[in-house]
Amino acid sequence: MHAAVTVTPARLPELLLGLATVRPVFIWGAPGIGKSSLVREFAESLGLECVSLLGTQLAPEDLIGVPQIRDGRSVFCPPEAIARDEPYCLFLDELNAATPDVQKAFYSLILDRRIGTYELPAGSIVIGAGNRATDNALARPIASALVNRLAHVHLEASPKDWLVWAAGNGIHPWVLDHLTDRPDHLWSKPPKTEEPFSTPRSWHMLSDALHSFGPALDEATLGVIAHGTLTPAHAVAFRGYVKIVRSRFGIEAVLKGDARWPHRPEDRDLLYYLAESFRGRLVKELPVSKDHLSAAGQQTAFRAKSLLVQLAEISVEVAQSVISPDADGNPVLPAWFLVEAARDMPRLVEARR
Repeated sequence: MHAAVTVTPARLPELLLGLATVRPVFIWGAPGIGKSSLVREFAESLGLECVSLLGTQLAPEDLIGVPQIRDGRSVFCPPEAIARDEPYCLFLDELNAATPDVQKAFYSLILDRRIGTYELPAGSIVIGAGNRATDNALARPIASALVNRLAHVHLEASPKDWLVWAAGNGIHPWVLDHLTDRPDHLWSKPPKTEEPFSTPRSWHMLSDALHSFGPALDEATLGVIAHGTLTPAHAVAFRGYVKIVRSRFGIEAVLKGDARWPHRPEDRDLLYYLAESFRGRLVKELPVSKDHLSAAGQQTAFRAKSLLVQLAEISVEVAQSVISPDADGNPVLPAWFLVEAARDMPRLVEARR
């Protein structure tokens, strides 16, 4: 399913209020970005019980029910979870991961709001959700007949929305502060290999683990739980951040000359984290044109080149990451600064070739 327009979690309740109350809705989105919890919260806001059915765990008879003989005729009796007297929210989770037969069994429930002779109580709503095939998740094609029975909403992860939610829901301060500095680490595209990757759900899992271990958490254990829940590069960055918190060693101290780049092999994760922070500071403080460089900016540029030299003495690879382009090959730092860096430190440029 192609996402022509996406919405953030903060906008979803408003859309569901207008859509789901009149038509069934299908929410598309990557794994772990909060589709299920958002639906449950929306149902709660309407005072409706949320009944979840997991598409991957259903058979057609789980929906249609089993036949009984009444007055010489067979009558299908839908399951108790569906056949309710009071209005409720029927949440069809992982609907597009269900088998074609199960998807067909949903047709009348989604379109006509009934199964056999049972009809959903007035005021009930039907919402489906699922991952996209491009997310390397279990997803089967949905027949056009079913697609056309649903209004489709594409959900995207929003660091701003998640941080607002996290601040009021007991997320560990380390996770909150780190993602405030690095909101781009909240979510990463699911990898093609079987390995952890960062999502709002995985950061929540990491937060729970941090709370569970408490202050006694040692560095080795932190490495296990960080690499067991996050994208590898994000796990390294988070471990570096925790070292900074625990040692009160930050980029400010390096920039002021009160501390040097960490050089021990066991501090390599901290070195990478500080280099990322250094890069972000330069992006923020150096103007695109050298003509707009203030006196303070000149000092920053001079100090930055000196720090790059010191960083390269420890690791050319880490120093090169500071001046490297983005994922699309576009320069991140101002061109004039890159030219001066190449002139003063040609081996950094050579390392990029």
